[in-house]
Amino acid sequence: METKCGSASRGLRFQTFRVLWSHRAVACSVILVLSTSSCAVGPNYKRPDRALPNRYTETALPERTVSAPVAEGASQHLHLGQDIPGDWWALYRSEPLTRLVALAIRNNPNLESARQALRNAQELTLAQYSGLLPAVGGTFGRTRGNFPFAPSGQPNTSMSYGYYDAHLGLSYNFDVWGKTRRLIEQQEAQSDYQRAYFEAVLLTLTGNVVATAINEASLRSQIDVQKRLIVIERDYLTMLRQQFTFGGANGTEVALQEAQLAQQEAALPQMENSLAQARNAMAAYVGALPADVALPPFDLSNLTLPTEVPIALPSDLLKNRPDIRQADGNLHAATAAVGVAIANRLPQFTLTGDLGSQAARAGQLMTPGNGLATLATQVTMPIFEGGNLLHQQRAAVATMRDYAAQWQSTVVGAFQDVANALMQIQNDSRQLSANLLTEQAAARALDLARKQYRLGGVSYLTVLSSEIIYQQAAIALVQARAARLSDTSALLVALGGGWWNRQDVPPPPPGVFESLMPWSKS
Repeated sequence: METKCGSASRGLRFQTFRVLWSHRAVACSVILVLSTSSCAVGPNYKRPDRALPNRYTETALPERTVSAPVAEGASQHLHLGQDIPGDWWALYRSEPLTRLVALAIRNNPNLESARQALRNAQELTLAQYSGLLPAVGGTFGRTRGNFPFAPSGQPNTSMSYGYYDAHLGLSYNFDVWGKTRRLIEQQEAQSDYQRAYFEAVLLTLTGNVVATAINEASLRSQIDVQKRLIVIERDYLTMLRQQFTFGGANGTEVALQEAQLAQQEAALPQMENSLAQARNAMAAYVGALPADVALPPFDLSNLTLPTEVPIALPSDLLKNRPDIRQADGNLHAATAAVGVAIANRLPQFTLTGDLGSQAARAGQLMTPGNGLATLATQVTMPIFEGGNLLHQQRAAVATMRDYAAQWQSTVVGAFQDVANALMQIQNDSRQLSANLLTEQAAARALDLARKQYRLGGVSYLTVLSSEIIYQQAAIALVQARAARLSDTSALLVALGGGWWNRQDVPPPPPGVFESLMPWSKS
């Protein structure tokens, strides 16, 4: 009798479920249509408008730089509108440099950290799509207990009961106001930011490797010049001491030459220290310890000045510069956050369901008549929270405007970088010509001063002054040669470095249900 009553009760529950379902299906269908067809609340993202000129500098620059009859003195042709190669460092035609850049890309820990941060953001983006799908969970358990009292009211521990219970639970949040879609959009924007951050780290790394190689080459050439100057100063000091022995020179002149030699020798350890630091920095870029890696030496003669220099159009800089793309990702995420904040103030619709079975034996769980089912819809809405949600929305709007201003600032800084690099290329080519003439004139002046001094035509102070001028001119010429190499690197980095022509990061793994989302990013 108890079993029949139990079966009748379960049958009544199933009938009730069918009735409830027949009514709730209509309401659920309406909510489902609203959640999939309505527009998401909040502003849709649009990159800020910015009027761009057709050039980077205040005045138009010539397409070619001046040339000088010295190494690194070739004229450079600036090609406006030409695409930048992904391996822009190959323009220097240095195999050791190309190998070092590849080694740095493979082993640099900072770049690997940025790569993993990007993968983290990509996975979180795919995880966010789960909010558009129902959540289904299952439970299975067994319950056993004793009846506390017999029918007579006296304790009786001999009566017990037990049953098995299996359930599937379902919950689904209807995205009526587009909150879930805004959250997905926000996470996708953060993933875009991480992609741009990775490219920024990569661009900085490759730029540092090239700049350090050029700096090392410059220091080696400066050291060579300094060593030649020291040899000249020593020979001249020997001559003065001999003249002093025979009365041809006085003690002051000998002392001044000794001081000049000591000053030249003192400058050498400083240059060698700078060279060691440059090589230690290069070891760090390739992810190695200074004592664990054999780096190739770089000299100015091993690097070729690129004579054909590509320059992206100003309109392309907005999509090429990684820092602008980072600012773009931040602004996009902040814009989506405004929609999330607005949706938090609106009613939320939820569907929950439960389908299960109870039976005295596990084998009877699937027996007709033992089933249980419930279906419920729920609407929740904030009524009073002390203005919390309103102020959260206003804060999100303020953050969006903050990032919009940061985007504008980043764009201004990017164009400033390119303009500075272009001016340096033009001016340093002329500077090299001037430095060459200065060095040649200083060398002739020093030679004449020494010859005239031997004949008694000038004082030693004239010779000393000529030595100082020549030393400064010789070092400045080496630095000017290196500057022309560095200027090209600075320009290509300022233009974005051609990362769009490389594939340094594998595409994100496909999501389980990503293909079902027509609005998901390809």
